[in-house]
Amino acid sequence: MKNQQKFALLTGATKGIGLELAKLFAKDGYSMVIVARTENDLTTTAHLLQGEGSPKVIPLAFDLFEKDAAQQLYDKVSELGIDIDVLVNDAGQGVYGKFIDNNLNDELKIIQLNVASLVTITKLFLKDMVTRGEGKILNVASIASKSPGPWQAVYHGTKAFVHSFNEAVNFEIKDTGVTLTSLLPGATDTDFFHKAGMESAKIVVEGDLANAATVAKDGYEALMEGKDMVVSGFKNKMNVALGNIISDSGQAAMMDKQQEPVEKS
Repeated sequence: MKNQQKFALLTGATKGIGLELAKLFAKDGYSMVIVARTENDLTTTAHLLQGEGSPKVIPLAFDLFEKDAAQQLYDKVSELGIDIDVLVNDAGQGVYGKFIDNNLNDELKIIQLNVASLVTITKLFLKDMVTRGEGKILNVASIASKSPGPWQAVYHGTKAFVHSFNEAVNFEIKDTGVTLTSLLPGATDTDFFHKAGMESAKIVVEGDLANAATVAKDGYEALMEGKDMVVSGFKNKMNVALGNIISDSGQAAMMDKQQEPVEKS
């Protein structure tokens, strides 16, 4: 028999925006399945979330850079007999540098994580939600989805896919009782830039990075309201609006200036 406790599943749940989202679910009394690569981080986060009010936290270590991991994750959750009421795909990563210079395997791994794993997880859990006639999904895109991004060409490309995918699927399921929300944060104070090797980028060195908890709150509220999308932060809303009237090449030039390396003095 399926557990009647409300369950949220979050990928990338041990750090940054994913962790802040998990705290919000905990405060609202959700049990959780949290997914990340590192067992120690998962164990620490599980204890933290139970302290925040989550009745039950199940940590599952899966490396979503790997081709079969998303399917294995779904199979494990099914084996545990858990219905997922809310799905959050937060896991994502970038790689910094000129496309012609970057390691191809690194970029293909980014595509696997940001696109293939997200699509697989979304499809498998969405089908179950539609069958039950209820459920919510939050897929974390980025304002990077709205513009070409020199120095992060593959990352921006993957997020453009994610946001377009989100909007299309949400429209397809509009009469099913299930909603899919696209969260578009801007540059946020997380370890994303460290993992991407991006510490020298102008946007990091000189930029005003958003607070992860604020971004998570924006996404959580939009998710619970069943909105199709939310751009987090006034400045980011203005940037997206400006992008609607600037050519793609013009936006690429702007992003090049923001993301180019800063020369050390």
